[in-house]
Amino acid sequence: MNLLDQTTLFLISLVANIFSAFSGGGAGLIQLPALIFLGLPFVVALATHKVASVALGIGATLRHLREGGLEKSLALFILATGLPGVVLGAQLIINIPGRAAEIALGILTAGLGLYSWLNPGLGQTNEVRHRDVTGFRVGGAGLFLIGVLNGSLTSGTGLFVTLWLVRWFGFDYRRAVAYTLILVGIFWNGTGAVTLGFLSEIRWSWLPALLAGSLLGGYFGAHLAIKKGNRWIKRAFEVITLVIGVKLIAG
Repeated sequence: MNLLDQTTLFLISLVANIFSAFSGGGAGLIQLPALIFLGLPFVVALATHKVASVALGIGATLRHLREGGLEKSLALFILATGLPGVVLGAQLIINIPGRAAEIALGILTAGLGLYSWLNPGLGQTNEVRHRDVTGFRVGGAGLFLIGVLNGSLTSGTGLFVTLWLVRWFGFDYRRAVAYTLILVGIFWNGTGAVTLGFLSEIRWSWLPALLAGSLLGGYFGAHLAIKKGNRWIKRAFEVITLVIGVKLIAG
């Protein structure tokens, strides 16, 4: 790629990942369509985007860990239940018609935003919920299904994890976003990138600009989330989910 193309990719990635790190997901709304528009086939664009999204997780991690670490047992649970779904989803996307899946995902994503908007107190305080055996079974099943979506259609699926952690486990938005960006950004997306890389290809020459934009965007977006707090994160989450939902439905 020439310098102008690399600069364009960097700016697209920077903007997409600032929004994503602030609201808890959604970088694929801007970044994935941009890669397709610039000439990559869908599966190649998805694999390349997954690699870049790992840098988003690293950038956000560098900022969030300054505020305190994750709860180790819960972090391992999210990885153990979600990663098998990511691998399965990455294998399924090779054979599934993309348009029908995008419309269904758009409806679900817009529904997340509406649900959050209709529940003003959602995610404003942190409370422990569903930490018994049944709660973890249901929570794990939900994370597995979200993992399947994450591995197959990347646009906005981190937002599903954010809301699931808020709604089922009682996280506030700020804490949920931290878990999503670190665990989904690095480990889920990294697993999806490796799986898709074996099944298709990764366009390595496009990655320097994407990685730089993702790393910086992840750090600055996480900084904004920490400084602004739960109310602003909730509003950003609602806007991003509604925009992503409409975008996926409209095509």
